[in-house]
Amino acid sequence: MWISAKAPSLTDMETMAREAFARLPENFRRLCAGLIIRVEDFPTDEVLDEMKADSEYDLLGLFQGTGLPFQSQDDVARLPNLIWLYRRPIIDYWAEHDEELGHIITHVLIHEIGHHFGLSDAEMEAIEAQAAD
Repeated sequence: MWISAKAPSLTDMETMAREAFARLPENFRRLCAGLIIRVEDFPTDEVLDEMKADSEYDLLGLFQGTGLPFQSQDDVARLPNLIWLYRRPIIDYWAEHDEELGHIITHVLIHEIGHHFGLSDAEMEAIEAQAAD
């Protein structure tokens, strides 16, 4: 059976990420109303430079946008909130660790959103536990 196993495509991973996001607690999902999840093989050179990454494998994901606590009625039109998942670094991490791919994707989603809103690691772990139930 392993002979026919393949790494998930960009589309497969995007579907997995949407399903993982849908399992997150509702109050957490509300932090990112209208969130768009995108999957690319690697971050752009601009993102790598901005994040001071040493390698294109250093970033598993990235949150770009403005969360609800930081939005105001007076804001001019803004771009939607985005989570970028980077397929190749995630697959590389998956290959090196004893974790399910779905767990890694959920972890990246929670941490990208959570760090943006200043949540502690303990708060993010609690959200991960709720998502696993």
